[in-house]
Amino acid sequence: MDGGAGFDRLQPCGDEGVEPGGVAEGDAAAVGHERDRAELTTKSYAGGVALYLRWCRATGRQWPEAGRDLGLFMVWLKYTPAAVHGVVPVVQPGPGSAAVRGERRINRVLVAVRGLLSYAVTAGEAPRGVLGQIYELADSRDLPTEATGEDGGLFYRMRPVHRLREPVTEVDRAADAELVAMFVACRSARDRLVVLLLGRVGLRRGQAAGLRRSDVHLLPDSRGLGCEYPGAHVHVRRRENSDGAWSKSRHSWVAPLDFLAVSAFDLYYKERHRLQWDSGSDFLLVNLFRAPLGAPMSPEAIGELFERLGKRAALGRRVGPHMARRAFGSNVADAGGTPDEAQALLGQRSPDSSGPYRFPDPGRVRAAVERVPTPRAGAGREGSR
Repeated sequence: MDGGAGFDRLQPCGDEGVEPGGVAEGDAAAVGHERDRAELTTKSYAGGVALYLRWCRATGRQWPEAGRDLGLFMVWLKYTPAAVHGVVPVVQPGPGSAAVRGERRINRVLVAVRGLLSYAVTAGEAPRGVLGQIYELADSRDLPTEATGEDGGLFYRMRPVHRLREPVTEVDRAADAELVAMFVACRSARDRLVVLLLGRVGLRRGQAAGLRRSDVHLLPDSRGLGCEYPGAHVHVRRRENSDGAWSKSRHSWVAPLDFLAVSAFDLYYKERHRLQWDSGSDFLLVNLFRAPLGAPMSPEAIGELFERLGKRAALGRRVGPHMARRAFGSNVADAGGTPDEAQALLGQRSPDSSGPYRFPDPGRVRAAVERVPTPRAGAGREGSR
């Protein structure tokens, strides 16, 4: 089976990319967008699909029907290095062979492949039997209690057949001192604004890169602009952007700005007017120091900026953009913010979604322990009654 009119154009490009025009003009990435993935996750989807197609081509398999051999694909993923100048190294699995991809990366590739094959079945480009090759019927008895819902009843679900057990990895937030050091290491007002948009406003890098100047309201009262939200703020909206920026949140929301962020906006506007006074771009963040001048700043450029700032500030570890967002959520909680306030400020629909963004300050945790009375103090109060 060679695929239909849309899918037959899907071609691997290198080791981690897909050529434009693949899967009906990029439906491999559309699988990620349709499921509300962030732009980085969507890019990972496309890279995973490319690896699957490369394996199918190298082994002479037809991709719509190769789901039955995903176990062999997993071995290939684990031991096959990336192609160098178009040359694929010989795979030599076995005792003593070093893995080139870890469990986490392999699982992410399998998620992309399952998404592609499921999408192909829905579109009629792959036989329905493919679903039985990549999923098995399971029930809720093996799920943790918090995942079974309020009623706790028995229900059935589709469980992936192919999945590796991943090692536990610790996630972390950026420390306030690290963000301050990165802020000080900035060499432009634009870069300082980027650090604040992520670390002080709590935006994702895709949301920051997708902001338009019309989304920014810095006046104490914006009713003259048709906006009823009080105080300085930015509107975060999902839209298709030429720079590849993408807001993971399906709904639009408002992020309030404090005086520090407002000051950073003012300084950036002056800098932009001085360097790019004739730029007609409505994007908020644009290239000021490298070509193409005036073009919107991409999410990848924000990631590169954070990497440069970390080295310039000599932090001793990599502090990524998402760690700055986690720092914001943690600081909201440490400042006495309630979970629903953190949820609103992070632009999330579910109250549980803000949990991974709250890392309590050790001093606050210590204070909570010290507020618990000792048993002797409790017994003394009982005896005095």
